[in-house]
Amino acid sequence: MFTRVILIVLDSVGIGALPDAAAYGDEGSNTLGSIARQVPLKLPALRSLGLDRVVEIGLPLGGPPPGQPRGAYGRMAEVSAGKDSVTGHWEMMGIVLDRAFPTFPAGFPPSLIAEFERRTGRGTLGNVVASGTEIIDRLGAEHMRTGKPIVYTSADSVFQIAAHEEVIPIAELYRICEVAFELAARGSGIGRVIARPFVGAPGAFTRTANRHDYALEPTGETLLDALSGRGITVLAIGKVRDLFGGRGITRAIPTSGDADGMAKLAAAMTDTPAGLIFMNLVDFDAVYGHRNDVAGYAANLERFDEQLARLLPALREADLLVITADHGNDPSTTSTDHSREYVPILLAGNGVKPDVDLGTRATFADLGQTIADNFRAGPLAHGTSFLDEIAERDSVQHS
Repeated sequence: MFTRVILIVLDSVGIGALPDAAAYGDEGSNTLGSIARQVPLKLPALRSLGLDRVVEIGLPLGGPPPGQPRGAYGRMAEVSAGKDSVTGHWEMMGIVLDRAFPTFPAGFPPSLIAEFERRTGRGTLGNVVASGTEIIDRLGAEHMRTGKPIVYTSADSVFQIAAHEEVIPIAELYRICEVAFELAARGSGIGRVIARPFVGAPGAFTRTANRHDYALEPTGETLLDALSGRGITVLAIGKVRDLFGGRGITRAIPTSGDADGMAKLAAAMTDTPAGLIFMNLVDFDAVYGHRNDVAGYAANLERFDEQLARLLPALREADLLVITADHGNDPSTTSTDHSREYVPILLAGNGVKPDVDLGTRATFADLGQTIADNFRAGPLAHGTSFLDEIAERDSVQHS
């Protein structure tokens, strides 16, 4: 039906606690709703797609009510165990995990750290659960004095390594992370190893855009495998490539932030006429959600909305635009971690029926199944296609 699908994941933009949220300590979380209660949001483009039909975001600012949504809208529930980016993205692409990746609320086992230190030839600092910005403020000076990398984790299944770029150069940090990946991910099943480089002086450290994620390869066939295996382009923008271990991706474009991501997407839309363009915008989560920055998160939503307003007229006749999220990260709570939430799903394009309420989808995998159905690349192992519910078949022109 659609020759090109543009999938944008707003990292952590959840819209309300899932029924099992209390089991994760996230009862009452509502990332977007909580922000809207504290900061009046000007989001005309997202409202025009039906965002205010799936989450309460207050009255519209700066203009009249949006009227009938121009496309389809709904929300999706996560059925996989966990609430991290890998789990969310994998489920969207057709993999449902029965068991969450392991977490380490008391730090990593001494035996794992000892072997890591032996293989890298460096001692370590930290080995605690911590916020990334807090721990470099606390241990950054000692790291610069000793040359020891800072190792920490969170409520997610991550082995994070922070290092000052002038103390441990980027290439060396990546090598250290590759050692950690063999030990922690392949050896212990941890979902991701993340390089967290920073710069600056004590009291004024800042993380850089040279972050790199090392994730386990998916445990089964994904939509990306199905598409690329049939010769269909899969272009990954942002951290998408890292989340799938590079598998099933025909081309990848790194980004330095959300503004850069939207610029890279605009360029990709001119030179990638068909297939799947799959982008993650990480700043919502990494820069604002994990730092409990409600005002910053709100401002980033409004910046994205302005960019979305420019993107919508650029859609081609047979394009399908999909906007969703991978989990929540409610910045209004005391936690700095991800939250177990529903995510929005908004779909637009000339071939999408207006004002279609998709309701609550039982799994993120419904999205992957729908895209597989569109490209005749399915069926995937999980999910139910809603292509017939959204497609205005007579208006889609194949190119």
